[in-house]
Amino acid sequence: MRKFWNWVKNEAGRTLYFDGYIAQDSWFEDDITPKKFKAELNSSAGDIAVWLNSPGGDVFAASQIYTMLREYDGKVTVKIDGLAASAASVIAMAGDEIILSPVAMMMIHNPATAIFGEAADLQTAIKMLGEVKESLVNAYEQRTGLPRSKISAMMDAETWFSAQKAVEFGFADKILYAPDQTETAEGFLFDRLTITNALIRKMPTAKFEPAAPEPGKSHQELMTRLQLLH
Repeated sequence: MRKFWNWVKNEAGRTLYFDGYIAQDSWFEDDITPKKFKAELNSSAGDIAVWLNSPGGDVFAASQIYTMLREYDGKVTVKIDGLAASAASVIAMAGDEIILSPVAMMMIHNPATAIFGEAADLQTAIKMLGEVKESLVNAYEQRTGLPRSKISAMMDAETWFSAQKAVEFGFADKILYAPDQTETAEGFLFDRLTITNALIRKMPTAKFEPAAPEPGKSHQELMTRLQLLH
């Protein structure tokens, strides 16, 4: 059975690696998967380190992993070495201590799904996504202490955090390899909506000078062609 996690045990203790999509094969269709993860997690005691590099994946799989890690008796240290985006950022919130590499990033956004059907089906999906979002806000709120409205707005905008900004907003505790956490360089934060609007504003306004009608072509024929190309 393929797994999206991997355990390594050495003299330093146990290390859990998440690298890639969460539940890239299945988390729910195979009931053994969550049970197996829980069994491996609890197969030994002591503190664990969790290395996380994932663009996200199944939100419910991430929720289960989050809860299992929060329930674990030992200390859980989450270390983000690349990207903790989407559902992976939820898993990160389970750490007793969250540390980012200085070149790592974190991203939070609204949950999404694919659905088809009649209007009632779509309305049900909208309500479901709203409730899922509220559950994710719970994890972010408990970790950061930020107002729910601010977290919700960040998710709406699809917000990306540098390591410094993740620490500043409470999504992480410190940065790897930084000798003095009080003097780290200024980080950056951006969201998809702002970037998109900025790019649109910078795009030059297209100027079109209509050519003279071709011989034998009426003005109405030329305008029809322009409308089709617009």
